[in-house]
Amino acid sequence: MPAHQPAEVPAEEANAAFRSLYAEHSPALLRLATTLTGGDHGRAEDLVQETMLRAWTHRGTVDIRRDSPRAWLFTVARNLAVDAHRARRARPQEAHLNEDLVLAADQRADASTDNAGIRAVIATLPAPQRQVLIEVYYRDRSEADTARVLGIPPGTVKSRAFYGLRLLRRALADHDAAA
Repeated sequence: MPAHQPAEVPAEEANAAFRSLYAEHSPALLRLATTLTGGDHGRAEDLVQETMLRAWTHRGTVDIRRDSPRAWLFTVARNLAVDAHRARRARPQEAHLNEDLVLAADQRADASTDNAGIRAVIATLPAPQRQVLIEVYYRDRSEADTARVLGIPPGTVKSRAFYGLRLLRRALADHDAAA
């Protein structure tokens, strides 16, 4: 037997129903999200926002007048919290830079981290890889922003960054050996 497919709801009616849905369920959803995030109110608010965004994208097809949406909202929030928790566990622990550390007077910074050395080596890279590395690492652009700025597909940005970094590592190793 096929699953119930709700009829398409008119946009104005769907928007009004969504506003009502948010007003009715967001307080309980925020309480759940706060529990799921271990009391982190900021992350809980983000979780509610993402859950409501999912509800908004389904507003035209989910018949909230007939079906109770609370269970669906809670399930979405729980799944998003689990996904966020797994993503945080999968990322390596962030290291904090100790600003108080200084080099001893007779120590020299590693040549591979020397700014002038890096610039000189980057200048030797082929133009496509150099452009991508400058946009991503010096201008702190995302893959998508770099693709938009350079007018190339995101996959090309990823490829050029990969090969550019590989060339950069080799060139820096050669530069270090010569220094």
